[in-house]
Amino acid sequence: MTDLEKHSISSDATLLEALQRLNKLPGGIMTLFVLDGHRRILGSLTDGDIRRALIDGSSLQQSVDKACHRNFHYVTAGDIDPEVLSMCRANGIRLIPEVDGDGRPVSLVDLTKLRTVLPLRAVLMAGGRGERLRPMTLTTPKPLLQIEGKAIIDYNIEALAACGIKEIVVTTRYLAEQIYEHFAQPVAGVQVRCVTEDKPLGTIGAVADIWPSSQQGNTLVMNSDLLTTISFEDMYLRHRSTAADVTIAVVPYQVSVPYAILTLDSDDPDKVIAIEEKPSYSYYANAGIYIFSNSLLATLVPGEHCDATDLIGRALAAGRKVTYYPIKGTWIDVGSPVDFRQAGELMRHHNSMTNS
Repeated sequence: MTDLEKHSISSDATLLEALQRLNKLPGGIMTLFVLDGHRRILGSLTDGDIRRALIDGSSLQQSVDKACHRNFHYVTAGDIDPEVLSMCRANGIRLIPEVDGDGRPVSLVDLTKLRTVLPLRAVLMAGGRGERLRPMTLTTPKPLLQIEGKAIIDYNIEALAACGIKEIVVTTRYLAEQIYEHFAQPVAGVQVRCVTEDKPLGTIGAVADIWPSSQQGNTLVMNSDLLTTISFEDMYLRHRSTAADVTIAVVPYQVSVPYAILTLDSDDPDKVIAIEEKPSYSYYANAGIYIFSNSLLATLVPGEHCDATDLIGRALAAGRKVTYYPIKGTWIDVGSPVDFRQAGELMRHHNSMTNS
């Protein structure tokens, strides 16, 4: 029996039958959706709805259509709005039906299993040699290095899967056969597809060879060797609300100068007009995570080397909109032995907090 069948009940069923059905649900979400004779949803039904109906004088033999909550939340099949899911999650609603144009449910979005459902496909770049992490990467590609018993790349696959992203491609080159073998089985319920670059194509050039050119939708592109708690949902909603062609995830980066810095007069470079003792400058640094409009990705030339920063530069030159999303939380580029040790300490702390 599917989740949809478990959580559906006919409109002519009695309140007693509904209570019996609710009692048989395997814990978790105690909600039924009431369907009419054409299998269209009339409303949602919980034990609270039944209790209120009984208090108001209904009998256990009363049909459920009289007690169901008609003002229920739903999303449209094939066009799920993450903002609606975010609102539902904030209001404690954990099961949302996905309905077709006739109001019939086709599936259920379970927010105890998913954080959201984002209309994105994803590409993870995993072709680098990881030379700064040698000797560990002499025989193992960096994305497959284990941190607290799990490959680095799998933390990212799991985070994407939790956002309902099912179309995930990993680009490979160095020790590619190991990455293919790793993803021979699904990870977090997603069958990840691997592609190999015949020659180095930069940090985004390989995307041109993955999918046919498309003018619709967006693609998330990221380095596979990051450890981050970024909210892909918030990043996507910012990308959508700003109507951007590119959204760059960024992290704060501060530069402290240990000396007094002179400011010179622009009209007389021999003249000092100010002196500042040990100043600090704050910047946003590129975090290696992007959302690109597919119309921009369609400008990539198959087989041509291109870095993400090159494509962004071309977008800026063409007058396309580029914006940024500051990461709130953890971001580690696992590029050195120090970063690798820090990532391990972070995950040990995270796991101890989760299991406590």
